[in-house]
Amino acid sequence: MKVDPAIIQIFAENVRAEIIPPAAVVKLDGAIIEKIKKNVPIFTGMTPDCLTRTLAVAEYFPVKAGEVVFNERDIGDSFFVVIGGEVQIEKLSNGKSVQLARLGAGHCFGEMALVGNHLRSATVRASRDTVTMRFYRELIDANPESAHVIYRNIATILAKRLDQSSVTLAELVRQNMSP
Repeated sequence: MKVDPAIIQIFAENVRAEIIPPAAVVKLDGAIIEKIKKNVPIFTGMTPDCLTRTLAVAEYFPVKAGEVVFNERDIGDSFFVVIGGEVQIEKLSNGKSVQLARLGAGHCFGEMALVGNHLRSATVRASRDTVTMRFYRELIDANPESAHVIYRNIATILAKRLDQSSVTLAELVRQNMSP
């Protein structure tokens, strides 16, 4: 199976793995696959073969510092994994942009477009030059083994984010109630 050598190189650098020397066809070795599974939560639980097939359908997607990956309310049909660099998640509130989070290598964003509303819930902007991989819904859904794992992991990721948001909300409510 052919895999984009640039994607393998970037993943390897970010997980501090050694890769096979560049060739026309790059093969992922077991150590790299395990490091990707360990450092990219959306791939946790995938078999090496499934992960290799999943990475093969990814689109290399570089973003310059300050550029918007997508805007709040855009129609979404894909999610992204940060390979290197950093993005910030922004939400409009009373006409002003509020930064909700910063995500670095190994984190995903845009996954809500796969499981719910097809409109983007926030704007994502590169904080510095960033490399991502884009995964389109129809390509993920075409591989039931991959889709099963990714959707399960998205549920886990979103549950953790909801827990964190609940703690933040409780703290804000407590602060507003204090005399």
